[in-house]
Amino acid sequence: MSTPVPRRDRLVRPLFLAFLLAAAVDLVGVLADIPLAHLVAKPLLMPLLAAYAAARRGPRLLLAALLFGWGGDTLLMPGHDIAFLLGMGSFAAGHVCYLRLFGRARGSVTAGIGYAAVLTGFLVLIWSDLPADMRIPMAGYSLLLTAMAWRAGTLGRYAALGGALFLLSDALIATGIADWPQLPAPDFWIMLTYIAAQYLLTTGVLARPAQVAGSGPDDGRGAYRERIINI
Repeated sequence: MSTPVPRRDRLVRPLFLAFLLAAAVDLVGVLADIPLAHLVAKPLLMPLLAAYAAARRGPRLLLAALLFGWGGDTLLMPGHDIAFLLGMGSFAAGHVCYLRLFGRARGSVTAGIGYAAVLTGFLVLIWSDLPADMRIPMAGYSLLLTAMAWRAGTLGRYAALGGALFLLSDALIATGIADWPQLPAPDFWIMLTYIAAQYLLTTGVLARPAQVAGSGPDDGRGAYRERIINI
């Protein structure tokens, strides 16, 4: 007699496909300049990815990081300065969640030096072109994001690539604020790298069979089953 598949497990594939569909609609909407597609699809991305992670028994800190990403996504959409700062703060809270997830595992010293050099060089180059009231908030956020990107490497290559892409996505946003020359269709590249970053970070966390962030085996605050459900 076959063992019934838990209801949560049956949701994994549909939620993943829904996330891919929302990502495709959003990217096509941005590339084809269809504002309605972007307006509808972008706020769905992180909730769908969080639901997928929950169906995969992801830790609560991962779900929190993704939902803070959703907060950042929605707050950045109006384009106002206050909304931008609030959105940046929501993303920063998400990075703190990721850093908690990565725990105290030792990161690569070489990668850390490389990230520090990239951050320092980027801030030196862009500083004078940023609006004066945005310089300190963006510098603080960039430091937190860079720390997250570096520490992501402790979860393996998928998470490491996700952290690097997140840094690249936000660097593209920063160059737009500084009015630097942009790639063709800059919003497309920003969204593509961002979506890929969040998915790869999620994959890195879900692929780790050990406990994360010091959670106990059954504490209900971040532990998850070691069995990974393959897509």
